[in-house]
Amino acid sequence: MSVLSQHEVVDEDYLFEAYLDSVKHISILLRAVNFKDNATCFATDKGLKVTVEDSKCVQASAFIQREVFQQYTLNDEQVAFKINISVLVECLNIFGGSSTALKMCYQGYGFPLTLLLEEGGVITDCSIRTLEAEEILDFNFSAVNVLNKIILRSECLKEVFAELDSSSDLVEILLSPDPPYFRISTVGTAGDTKVTCCFVLYTIT
Repeated sequence: MSVLSQHEVVDEDYLFEAYLDSVKHISILLRAVNFKDNATCFATDKGLKVTVEDSKCVQASAFIQREVFQQYTLNDEQVAFKINISVLVECLNIFGGSSTALKMCYQGYGFPLTLLLEEGGVITDCSIRTLEAEEILDFNFSAVNVLNKIILRSECLKEVFAELDSSSDLVEILLSPDPPYFRISTVGTAGDTKVTCCFVLYTIT
């Protein structure tokens, strides 16, 4: 049993406090959106959302549901702060193991995010400076105006992008209710590249 899990008394001075018996899955999630240094964190009654933006045109979010945590306490309707996600990921992997337990606490504006990490009875604490959360773009498009929606496996899409010509300036994406359902084309110095994705799981028109 983790030493941290034995301290279940919640400090009311903290706006947000959570405990996780293994950082493995949360670390993998955060690494997936760690394409920029800064991230905005939103703690709500449903869970913790970490959003990363690039130049106000690309946005990625990792959402950790409340049920994932063994302990999750929120003393406000919503808690938001900005943090260096690169530093956060580095701290989560400080022990390098998969059995690292985590307790994180946030007291409020102007205070750091405190991490307590424990593995094999050894505990280390990290304090990461936080900044005021900035407004992020709302990419929630109205369902009424959606012409096509496709659900597919991310690893397959990664393979498709690996086959495209990296010298191309533009990418053309074809979505259709009929075959080919999803096709990506590029035109570059090496010629034309067209990749038809036949692994679409679900398509709506």
